[in-house]
Formats: sequence, C-alpha cells, structure tokens
Amino acid sequence: MPGGYTPQDFYFLLPEMVLTGGLLALLVIDTVLPRDRQAWLGWFSIAVLGATAAALVPFAGLATTTARGMVAVDDFGTFFKALFLVAAAITVLLSMRYLEVEQARPGEYYFLVLCATLGMMFMAAGVDLVTLFIGLETMAVSFYVLTGFLRPDRRSNEAAVKYFVLGAFSLGILLYGMSIVYGLTGSTRLRDIAMALTAAPASPGLRLAVILLVAGMAFKIAAVPFHMWAPDVYEGAPTPIAAFLSVGSKAASFAMLLRIFLEGLPVVSADWRALFYTLAVLTMTVGNVAALTQSNVKRMLAYSSIAHAGYLLIGVVAGTPRGITAMLVYLAVYAFMQLGAFGIVVMLRRKDVVGDELKDLSGLRFRAPWAAFAMLVLMLSLGGIPPTAGFMGKFWLFSAAIESGYVWLAVIGVLNSAVSLYYYFRVVVFMYLKEEEVPASPLAPSPALMTALAVTVAATILLGVYPAPLFEFARASAATLGVAPPALTMLP
Repeated sequence: MPGGYTPQDFYFLLPEMVLTGGLLALLVIDTVLPRDRQAWLGWFSIAVLGATAAALVPFAGLATTTARGMVAVDDFGTFFKALFLVAAAITVLLSMRYLEVEQARPGEYYFLVLCATLGMMFMAAGVDLVTLFIGLETMAVSFYVLTGFLRPDRRSNEAAVKYFVLGAFSLGILLYGMSIVYGLTGSTRLRDIAMALTAAPASPGLRLAVILLVAGMAFKIAAVPFHMWAPDVYEGAPTPIAAFLSVGSKAASFAMLLRIFLEGLPVVSADWRALFYTLAVLTMTVGNVAALTQSNVKRMLAYSSIAHAGYLLIGVVAGTPRGITAMLVYLAVYAFMQLGAFGIVVMLRRKDVVGDELKDLSGLRFRAPWAAFAMLVLMLSLGGIPPTAGFMGKFWLFSAAIESGYVWLAVIGVLNSAVSLYYYFRVVVFMYLKEEEVPASPLAPSPALMTALAVTVAATILLGVYPAPLFEFARASAATLGVAPPALTMLP
C-alpha cells in the first residue's frame, strides 16, 4: 500500500476510525435534519459510541503490539477507551434535556463531545510524544469550545477564556519538557527514550525536563498548585460538559501521565516520584479544605475532583503494579460517582432555576425521593463509605501505598477522606433536613436522564458489592505497562 502501510495498521486503529466516521456523519446529518427533529442527534451519537465500543471488543486480551510504533494496542489502552466511551455516552444522555432547556443546537455540541472522546483515545494509546500531543490537543480544543458553548451566558464565556489561556500556557511548558527529552535522546518514541536514558548518565537537562513534564501534566489533572482554573471552568461550563471534563479529561490525562513516566522515564523514577508525592499531599489537602466552604454544588464538585486527583496520584507515587491497578479501579468508579452527581445538578436545571446551588437541593426528598436517594448513594461513595464503590477504590489505593512503604501518604489520604465527609454530608443535610425555600416548577427528568442516573447509581452500588470483574480487567491492563501484577484478593 502507499507509504508502506498495511491493512493491519488500519485494523489496529479500527475503533478510532469508526468514531471518526461517525462524528463526520453526524456533521452531515446535522445539516440536512430539520430543526424540530435534531433531538435525534443525541441518539445517533449514542449509536456511534456503541459501534465504537463494538469495534473495541476484538482488541480485549490481544497480545501487546503497536501500529507503526506510534499507537499501542494493549489492554491498558482498551481499558481507558472503554471508560471514555461509557463516560461520553452518559454525558450525551445527560445533555439531551439540558440542551432543550438551554435552547442550544445539539449538532455541533455532540460533534465536539465525540471529537474530545477521539482525542482521549489517542492519549490512552499513544506511545510516541507526537501522538500523545495530537491526542491532547484534539481533546483540549474540543473542551475549550464546549466550555463556552452557552454563548449568552457570561459565566460560560469567562470560563472558556480562562481555560484556553491557562491551557495554552501549560501546553507550552509540557512541550518544552518534551523538546528537551527529544534533544537528549533523539527520539519521540517512549520505549526508545527509555532505552537511550538507561544508557546515558543523568543530567541537569533531564531533571529540568522531568520538572516541566510534571508541571504540564499537573495542570491537566488539576493538581495543586496548578488547579486554579478548575472551579471557575466547572462552574461556568454547561453542566454535562463539566461532568465530562472532570471525568474524561482527568482519566485521559492520567493515562498519558502513566505512559510518559512509567514507559518513557523509569530511569528517573526517584525524581518524579518525589515531585508527585508533594503534589499528592498538596492536592488532597487543598482540594478538601477549599470544598468545605463552597455553596455552589458545581464548585464543590470541582474542588472534590481536585482532591480525588490527589488520591489518584498515590498510585503514581507507589508505581507498583498493584498501585497502577488501584488507580485504574479508582478512575472507573470515580467516573460513575462524579457523572451521577453532576446528573442530579442537570436534573435540577429548569427554566426558572439554575439548580447548581446547595439551596436548590433543599427538600429534595419530598419532591423527588428517588433523586435524593441517588444523590445520597453518590455522596457516600465519593466520601469512601462502605459498601460503595468509592470505598473499594480508596482501600486499594491506600493499601498499595502502604505496601510500597509510603505509610504517611496513606495516612494523609485517610485523614483527607474523613475531612471530605463534612461537605458531602452537607449535601445530604440540605436534601433531607431542610425545606424548599421558594417553590419552583416541578422536576421533569427525561427518560435519557433517568437512564444515565440509574446506570451511575447501579454501577456505584454493584462495584462496591462485587468489584472482582473490574479488578481483574484493571489488573490485566496494568500488566501491559511493565511487570505483571500479583493476583488481587477480595476483602475478607
């Protein structure tokens, strides 16, 4: 074939090609579909995501290989791609009624959601710095536009500008670090970089590159002190996009972080582990303390998301197969918890109510008992209360840290989890113990929204009671990054 490409190269990119074809078809359909029938574009987007997931199935359990040395085909990438597709599908379900209330056109919106998902997939599978950069920018540019999608809303516009400016600045830092690595090794492929650095002595330039790469990735995962954009962006962005940003973007950034540091820079692991140790402590503590005073639910969830990034960094610091496995498990359960919590905020949005303040949750158990119960389960899980999925995720993260000798890091994580219970239970208090201050129009959740909430709550409960399949999938995925992890055992 031209350029030396083979049919196998394209086969390895089948999920990405299906998604690309689907999002291009979405644009064409958007131009010909009558305005009064554009609500069907959401269901078409769900179908595209389903077709992409079906194209992903043949790659589960496949022996690790690469497409032209640029994209890895392994269980690690498959795990994250499945997570992105599920998160995108739930985001689309949350968005259908939201777009109607906001009177926004769905075509461009769903197109950008699918584009962001495509970028995430390349971030998870990329084993070359160029591939990772392209995936990162595909995702980031999509989110810049989606954040400011509500043009008449000044908060949305302000959030988009802040996100774009700070994102461009952090990207420059990240690229500077990548350029130094390329200059030292003469390659952009992660395995070649690792081999070149193993054969060469450590240098001040390499340590500078590590610092820059850590800083650039810290912005993407909203780690302290690179977190200041997150609360404003989450508050101003459309609520379903804030949910997708807090889940999909964070998971993709952690996938990229693991690829770069575990596959490309293992020779300087002592340096980047020390940096991530400090970031983990700061991120957990500042995120939880700042969340204590928030009265806006979206800002509270933003600071909560920052704190959860700190928990996830514990797995990076541990750096062991068990630590990486625990990270993957926690990312999966966090996705369901966070999407469900934002889904309740979406449900509260009506023409006469914004629905993102704590007072808007007042008396929810009287107006919608099922929604109050759903939020209760999600808050308990975010706080790490058994037998929810959040408890299982935190248990494995903290035990992995202890096993690796980072006992104090685990202790700080447990103390921060205790602090977080205060603001999570504040939500419960407003729902169950306070009465609605000003009567508003009744809640009218759509079938799509109800489906999304049912899936997130069911997954939160089920993965807390029976997490074995997720653990095994995560264990097999972590194995493709290096040393095979030991078999996991369930709680006694």
